[in-house]
Order: sequence, then C-alpha cells, then structure tokens
Amino acid sequence: MVESYETSIQKKIIHIDMDAFFASIEQRDNPELIGKPVAVGGAGKRGVVAAASYEARKYGVFSAQPSSIAIRNCPGLIFVKPRFDVYKEVSNQIRQVFHEYTDLVEPLSLDEAYLDVTENKKGLKSATIIAQEIKAKIKLTTQLTASAGVSVNKFLAKVASDQDKPDGLFVITPHQAEAFVDNLPIEKFFGIGKVTAQKMHDLGINFGRELKKISQEELVNRFGKVGRYYFNIARAIDKREVNPNRVRKSLGAERTFENDLNEKEEVLDQTERIANILIDRMDKSKTKGKTVTLKLKFNDFEIINRSKTFGHYIFMPDEIRKISNDLILNELPVKKGIRLIGVTISNLEDVRDQFPKQLTLDF
Repeated sequence: MVESYETSIQKKIIHIDMDAFFASIEQRDNPELIGKPVAVGGAGKRGVVAAASYEARKYGVFSAQPSSIAIRNCPGLIFVKPRFDVYKEVSNQIRQVFHEYTDLVEPLSLDEAYLDVTENKKGLKSATIIAQEIKAKIKLTTQLTASAGVSVNKFLAKVASDQDKPDGLFVITPHQAEAFVDNLPIEKFFGIGKVTAQKMHDLGINFGRELKKISQEELVNRFGKVGRYYFNIARAIDKREVNPNRVRKSLGAERTFENDLNEKEEVLDQTERIANILIDRMDKSKTKGKTVTLKLKFNDFEIINRSKTFGHYIFMPDEIRKISNDLILNELPVKKGIRLIGVTISNLEDVRDQFPKQLTLDF
C-alpha cells in the first residue's frame, strides 16, 4: 500500500540539472563552437571525455568515454581542455540563484542540485512557478539552460529532470506519481545502473510495475541492502531529506599516463605529484580524513586499491605524502606497466564542522 500523499505533508522538491554544463560553457565562451560537436577532455590516446555537447551526443559521444572511441564515433569531434575554475565560478553563480528561494539546497556536483521549496523565501505556493523562475534567472545570469524536475521527493524530482532535456521542465504531481513509476523503464530509475538493470531484466523486471511485484525480502536477498531502496522507489516513496550540509564521502586526485610507468623512480615521483594535488584540494575544501587509498590501474586494465585507516584525522601535507609513498612502495617493483595512479582520502570531516552550527500545496 503506497503511503497517502493526501494525508501526509507533501514536500515540494526541485531537481535542477544543467544541460551539458562543461561543454555548454565552452560553446558560450567561444561562439565558433556553437552548433558543433564538442568534447571537454583530453584528445590523447588515453584521454577521457569529461563532457559532451548535445551535437556530439548524437554521434554516440558521452562523458567517461575513452577519447579514442569518441573520435571513432564522431570524426569531426572538437576537443577542448577543461577549465574547472571557470566551471566552479559559474556553478557558484547558479547556487546564488537557488539561495534566493531556499537555503535547503543540496548540491550533488557543480551542475546539479536538489532544492526543498516546501517553504520558500518568496512565499510562492507553486513549485512549478519557482522552477520556471529559477530556469529563467540561470539563463539570464549565465546564458546557459537548465532542466528541472518537480515532484514530492528526491527520487521523483531527479527522474523528472531527465524527462525533457535540454531546457526542460517536467512535473510529477502527487496524483501522477504511482502511475508514472509503474510505467517507467527500469533503466530510467535513478540508482539502478546498467549492471543492475540487466540483472533485473533477467528476472523479468522491465518496468516499475514489475519491480513493485517483488517482495522487499527477495530484493534484499538478490541485491543486498539497496534492495530496500528499490522496494520503496517502486512505490514512488523516498523519505530522504534535502540536506544542505551534505558531506562528500571522499576527495581524490588521479592521472592517466600517455605512456605506462615501469620504473620505480617515475612511479614514486608521479605518486607524490598526485598526492600534492590531493593536498591542495583538501586545503581548498577544508577537509580532513582517516583513510588514504592508493588506486593503480595497469596496462591490462586490472585495478587494485590499497588503503590505510587511522584512528585520528589526517590533514598535514607531509603525512599525506608519507602514507601515499608507503602504500606505493608496498607495490614495487611493478610486474606490469602502470596506466593510472590515484590517491584518495575518505572518512572525511569538514574542519569547519568542529564548531557548533546553528500541508497540501499547489504544484
């Protein structure tokens, strides 16, 4: 039995997702790129696409795709080097717009966020109107388009924002929620990736209505603890709050090399360089952590992770460098070439957190 939206206080959640954010900024700042297939990333033999314009996506170019495959799919693809400082600046402009309406803003990345506008600074009753205003202000401020999803919880809002891209606005009202999820292809469920979707297909689960027929016990048995989440979202239920103080789980840096690393000295040198990048990011984000993880990807694409956890928080640069160095030394000499090195810190705490901080509505 789905919990009654009429008898409970309805949340009004908006999910904003910028359209091809990095690539759109590059097209905005270089008009010669407008209308052309653009990829942000490295064009080298081991480069990776960080973002693709919609013109490039038509050819099968997507983020996280090896650049070699992207070029094969789209021979006329134009590569642009990332400018993360610019992307972060634009992201801050967008978040300022969000905060004109609510302080309950939960950023997921530079280009997307949840907003709880159940109660909002403008006193507007309609979340749809708020989403329309936010989209218009983002366009006016940044010359970029955003897509918005509006609904009663985070899951539905997230799925909705992807329904009418680019420059879309899709609303799932309380009365529409159950039927919408019933008819949603399993691949469109936020939180269900390709591997899990295939497992569900093998079980005869292709749409939400079929997922809803599976008991929570069976879902947990087959998929682990996340099975409880699947059980709830199949019923359009998501009780997660929009958390403006959401702490990221990890912070890291990694580098893919044009040529494999084989020699001890170059492996140690590159590990230290990557550790220094992590140190800089920790300093800027004011975070510290208890677990340092070394990631190695070899030339045969095997990946290993080696971690060390401490009983105290780590934030001193020399300590980060020493731990990273110790972890890589344990793997030397290498038996095959190293393609990628990454260093990550997790079990984080924001150093600023050491100090204390202080109805049915129209859609």
